[in-house]
Amino acid sequence: MADKKTVTLFIQCLVDGIYPEVGNATVSIFRKLGIPVTCPTEHTCCGQVAFNSGYRKAARVAARKFVSLFEGAEIIVCPSGSCAYMVKHHYLDLFRNDEKWLRRARRVGAKTFELTEFLVDALGIESVGANFNGKATYHDSCHLLRGLGIHEQPRKLIKNIKGLQFVEMKNSDRCCGFGGAFSIKYPEISIAILDEKVETILATGADIVTGCDIGCLMNIQGRLSRKRSSVKTLHIAQLLAGL
Repeated sequence: MADKKTVTLFIQCLVDGIYPEVGNATVSIFRKLGIPVTCPTEHTCCGQVAFNSGYRKAARVAARKFVSLFEGAEIIVCPSGSCAYMVKHHYLDLFRNDEKWLRRARRVGAKTFELTEFLVDALGIESVGANFNGKATYHDSCHLLRGLGIHEQPRKLIKNIKGLQFVEMKNSDRCCGFGGAFSIKYPEISIAILDEKVETILATGADIVTGCDIGCLMNIQGRLSRKRSSVKTLHIAQLLAGL
């Protein structure tokens, strides 16, 4: 059973370098559930940044390190849809001409889960006993929804947070304009997309925007702050941990 196994956390770069509170919240959730958790301090980027920028050779170097480090894990959980998608799908592209590494990458990908996917689908948990006072709306990040097909799992968890009023935003599945390097290479287009997203958020009357990818939330928070909005962003792990 999945709940008998040790969870090895795959903490993405933005969380490790900028938002460690999301990693702490993720650990807190598993400890509250009584699930053994560990995190290899040697792990680095999964290679997504290089892959998305077209640097496949560099991405393979990062992917080999990741596979080598995590292949001994029982279960791998990541609080990021985009990074989980990278390991589960793009590693198969990177190693499609290398049978040995493809086999190893496939095994690692098969036991890699995004956080809400693991809680709801693998463990059958829809409530972690969380409490949070406020009104929240939810943003569907692109890789999480379109890549991994994760839609209902985070909503089930959010709706079971005591004290939290959940309201759906219009077009919650529309991109926020981040896309990693996209927002840097095409800032005008990115901001136009982001402004539409922010308008739909403000229309909900929510005081919290949550989601499963900190990159999207960082992008949204930046625009909300520049508009001097009091609306805050919180990763879903922070809501579930009550932090």
